[in-house]
Amino acid sequence: MPWRVPPAQRQAGVLPDPYAVWMSEIMLQQTTVAAVRDYHRKFLRIWPTVYDLAAADDADVMAAWAGLGYYARARNLLKCARAVVTDHGGVFPDTYAALLALPGIGPYTAAAVAAIAFDRPETVVDGNVERVMARLYNIHTPLPGSKAALTAQAKALTPQDRPGDYAQAVMDLGATICTPRSPACGICPWRDPCAARVAGTAAELPKKTPKKKTPTRFGIVYVARRTDGAWLLETRPEKGLLGGMLGWPGSEWSDDPEAAPPFAAEWTPLDTEARHTFTHFHLRLKIMTTHADLDTKPARGQFLTPDAFSPAALPTAMRKVFDLAHVTLRSN
Repeated sequence: MPWRVPPAQRQAGVLPDPYAVWMSEIMLQQTTVAAVRDYHRKFLRIWPTVYDLAAADDADVMAAWAGLGYYARARNLLKCARAVVTDHGGVFPDTYAALLALPGIGPYTAAAVAAIAFDRPETVVDGNVERVMARLYNIHTPLPGSKAALTAQAKALTPQDRPGDYAQAVMDLGATICTPRSPACGICPWRDPCAARVAGTAAELPKKTPKKKTPTRFGIVYVARRTDGAWLLETRPEKGLLGGMLGWPGSEWSDDPEAAPPFAAEWTPLDTEARHTFTHFHLRLKIMTTHADLDTKPARGQFLTPDAFSPAALPTAMRKVFDLAHVTLRSN
């Protein structure tokens, strides 16, 4: 993980760059390390310091984030970087309370940055740590009801000495050994004191309250290509899903969306739809396509020529639409 400093170097007094640690924690929210690693390297290559990120254009940051998902994180990344520069002289605060006061930083992220970047003895509890604690103490109360008890156990184990190494070690233990399925109890360093291993219940923990059925919403998107190859796109509203990202003009997402074409034309539906799953619902998008003349004036969005638009700048849901529609509009 490019944001980490090995334990031996940490013991010698070398701490990680707080900027890199903070960025990694924002990117890792509900996202795997494998997905984050290349994005983290790209962001640090383009914006190597918090000053660089704070001065970046919003559209450039949102485009670079495209594909990573949960796009509110990208907006919060910019807000936080600007707050660090404006209110803290470009230096990340080193306490839990001060970090928690920054935009886009919640209790987990504040604790993680304080511990990992500044060796503060804060209690860092992610999903991996919850699983380790549930098994170590054989806690059968289902999540999320057991969060307080699991956090209390994690806090009791957090040391004053090398809390940053400890926090990362417990998270890694959950990610690599105390895994959700088939935990490798035989090689676990906490094998002997693990109450769930002794009781034979490790594989069934942590228990979780059954999730409600995920609802499905529907929408209509309008994909228009001008005779010069330009695509009609719009920047979505700042608030809401995919806020601030490029997308295709379209309807609201609901049980029964109403048609909302951006200009009068002969719109042709594709015989397939784009499907995407967000955290709380499935989305199914009906795709309407058309060709447009050079003098077309849409009520929404603007035409972007090929040199001003890259499909890679689209969020995943909108990229799926492009992948389905562009062949039709290219071949007609």
